[in-house]
Amino acid sequence: MNPSSPLLAIRRLKIHYPLRSWLPWRRGGVARAVDGVDFNLHAGETLGIVGESGSGKSSVARALAGLQGVTSGAIEYTTANGHTVDLSRLDKKAWRPLRREIQLVFQDPQSSLNPRHRIGRIVEEPLKTMFPELGKTERTARMLAMLERVGLGAEHADRYPHELSGGQCQRVGIARALIVKPRVLICDEPVSALDVSVQAQIINLLADCQAEYGLAMIFIAHDLAVVRHLSQRVLVMYFGRIMEQAPREVLFGQAVHPYTRALLAAMPPEDLTLPLEYVQPALEGEVPNPLSPPPGCVFVTRCPMADQTCNRSMPTLRRVAHGGYAACHFVGMAAPA
Repeated sequence: MNPSSPLLAIRRLKIHYPLRSWLPWRRGGVARAVDGVDFNLHAGETLGIVGESGSGKSSVARALAGLQGVTSGAIEYTTANGHTVDLSRLDKKAWRPLRREIQLVFQDPQSSLNPRHRIGRIVEEPLKTMFPELGKTERTARMLAMLERVGLGAEHADRYPHELSGGQCQRVGIARALIVKPRVLICDEPVSALDVSVQAQIINLLADCQAEYGLAMIFIAHDLAVVRHLSQRVLVMYFGRIMEQAPREVLFGQAVHPYTRALLAAMPPEDLTLPLEYVQPALEGEVPNPLSPPPGCVFVTRCPMADQTCNRSMPTLRRVAHGGYAACHFVGMAAPA
């Protein structure tokens, strides 16, 4: 694979959920969870995705992991043997060999583990399914080594999920994902359900594993401070669309989109690096109705800079002067090279 080529290339991705109405004369409508998203993920890179609840982050994660169908668009993935496949068009049988390469860490560690299985079986199960050539002795040895790698011991292998804390369960989820040696790890808000004291441990574990195994990682979170710690590049989503994306230092120091600035303004003062004169006040206004989004910019109802242009047309994501990309009519374009 060409080092400059992306490992994952998401193009015009749309995920719409049809809604049913209990009234026979009323159509249910469609909820646009993701509505035209484009981004790349390169080998060894950590991409952070942030945004409020309902912005479409988890829908993107589930689609990339093959757990969610897509309405349209493409998810182009370059496999370990150099072939490019569109993940959005694969059925369950075609997805099976790719489970080795793309793994997902879920948000709720407790509910993502089978309560009837012991921890050792939960971590070992992916090897049994994806590496049938391995014998029982080899699978057990790898399982115990991976438990130790994520900070657990052999004594945890015989326990059930309910006997572990939330942080320990998330370590089990990470071990289960990493034991097949994936190339892409998708973390869907993996620390949001954990105590603050445990979050730092899991974040440091993910950072260490990403560096050790050379993973390409997508890290989804509400906490911008966490995303800044882990990510090389950050993507900001709102209402199913990308508002801004830029390298970490650029986004946290020179954010240009009003929505990004509002998110940064909500950070604790000690975590805020954006100059105060660029910070927007707290967001006001109503969130758009998902069944009837505005014809223009989806952020128009809450944006302090909005005018009639914003009501009429949706701004496209374009390269801007700070080196990143933003979708705003008021953001200046980059100077031509």
